[in-house]
Amino acid sequence: MNQDTSDDAGVYLIRDDLALIQTVDFFTPIVDDPYYFGQIAAANALSDIFAMGGQVKTALNIVGFPVKQLGAEVLARILQGAQDKVAEAGGVIIGGHSIDDKEPKFGLAVTGIAHPDKIYRNQGAKEADVLVLTKPIGTGIITTGIKKKQDQVPKSQMDEVIHWMSMLNKAASDTLKPYDVHAVTDVTGFGLLGHAFEMIKDADLSLELSLQDVPLISGTRELAEQGYVPGGSKSNLQWLKPHIHFDEELTETDQLILADAVTSGGLLIAMPEKEAEKYTAEMMKNHHFARIIGRFTSKHSKKIFVQC
Repeated sequence: MNQDTSDDAGVYLIRDDLALIQTVDFFTPIVDDPYYFGQIAAANALSDIFAMGGQVKTALNIVGFPVKQLGAEVLARILQGAQDKVAEAGGVIIGGHSIDDKEPKFGLAVTGIAHPDKIYRNQGAKEADVLVLTKPIGTGIITTGIKKKQDQVPKSQMDEVIHWMSMLNKAASDTLKPYDVHAVTDVTGFGLLGHAFEMIKDADLSLELSLQDVPLISGTRELAEQGYVPGGSKSNLQWLKPHIHFDEELTETDQLILADAVTSGGLLIAMPEKEAEKYTAEMMKNHHFARIIGRFTSKHSKKIFVQC
């Protein structure tokens, strides 16, 4: 295992043809419905296995919960949501641990497997590769808006963000296997720009993005313009600014959207353009989502350039 990079999960070599992939993630409720919270938390934790090209095998529940205040039935719904999502991923929950906590927290420790030679890393992009994204962004902004505006957010908007957050990256990862792939990561708390920067920070490459090519979940811009931006997104932007060149036409809202602290986002994939065109076409044909959003170059190393 190489601990010098920021890969999505840890890898342990068992033998020449088998490696374990292990990861853990948990957080406080992001939606009110306990079943969907369990599904989203599970999908988020499972994503690291898929981002490295692995197969999910087992998971352990991690629970902090005020059972006397909220009741065992609520906890049972959280656990059921996670169990259903792990089963969808092809794995099984084999146990876990819980503590009494004032604020609910839930997540998973997940174990997967992969052939050591077929593990995706978040580095390795090459000049002239393009960047592919497999889910629209905006979950941090929208869930912040839902929490603060309560019943003012349309149900259709809530349903859409839950749909994307609870969606596994399994199909995106499985579909990718026959293709020529140079680097893969997933979009989570550091936002689109943060995770894209991880792909170039130790390489002599830059990345060119166009805002109009980046897909957004419906309502993201409207809520951001109203100020419903999570603190994590603002922190992301502050940290990234020395490494990003934004066109003058891009507003602070534009910048915050691209730095939005995402929960259970899609995969980011560096691959040759012709391969990317075939991959995105196959994904869309099978009713999944994938879009080319940028290009790697060697014009200026370790920098992201964002235009309108």
